[in-house]
Amino acid sequence: MINSIIAIFRKEFQGYFSSPTAYIIMGLFWLIGGFFFNSLLYGLVLDIAQQEQSGYMISRDVVYEFITSFFGMILSSLLLVILPALTMGLYSEERKQGTLELLATSPLTNWGVALGKFLGVFAFFTVMMLPFWIYEIIIFSAANPPVQLPAILLAHLGLLLLAGAIFSLGMFISSLTGSSVLAYIITFILVLFIWLLDVVGNNIQSFFAEKVPGGLGEQIGFFFKQTFSHLSWYENYSNLVKGIFDSGSVVMFLTYIFLGIFLTAQSIEALRFQRN
Repeated sequence: MINSIIAIFRKEFQGYFSSPTAYIIMGLFWLIGGFFFNSLLYGLVLDIAQQEQSGYMISRDVVYEFITSFFGMILSSLLLVILPALTMGLYSEERKQGTLELLATSPLTNWGVALGKFLGVFAFFTVMMLPFWIYEIIIFSAANPPVQLPAILLAHLGLLLLAGAIFSLGMFISSLTGSSVLAYIITFILVLFIWLLDVVGNNIQSFFAEKVPGGLGEQIGFFFKQTFSHLSWYENYSNLVKGIFDSGSVVMFLTYIFLGIFLTAQSIEALRFQRN
């Protein structure tokens, strides 16, 4: 199984570097992300300089402000929009070209195919992140006072877990259709819905509190609010970006990743069954 995973991983990872679409996606990610990276950094430096000139200084954690703004708002939004484009053709293009049937009838295991493709797209994402990591090392190494490394590592852990969850679910959606465009649209809607589950929970809580009299409505609404908040990517991702380590948040993201890979493996198994 290890050999099959490595073979699929190598094929997918190398395939991105021969795909014009992948270069366009990577270019857009660097362009938009780089613009906001420099804009946020310049804005913070300018704000501090103006405070020094006015003689009115406030104690601020600039690195924390940058991390929560760049990772919490900019990169997370980019991931929700751009990453489904990396998974939309993982299986849909192979289904369209008929090569997915070859995979399904090959001696490769379902989990080997699913894990290999997941690791391939995840490795390509790390390549996309390399310029930002280099910039961060240069900037944070010159910070005074020194940055708190655990908080930065937690923010990056949250980013990688969010990317993995998007990839796994996007991979599953791609295995269900032969249209890359349709796979992108469904994946984007799905990940956006999961991202905003806490908002849905708040609305449900308000609905039951208004429609169901007495304390029962409040209890039902609170139950749904708590449940949806635990399942929401935004709530758990925000905790990690803020430097709050919550094992529940890590387990939640890992569960989504496992679920996506499991469903993809089952989708391949269903294709094998149809072929037989």
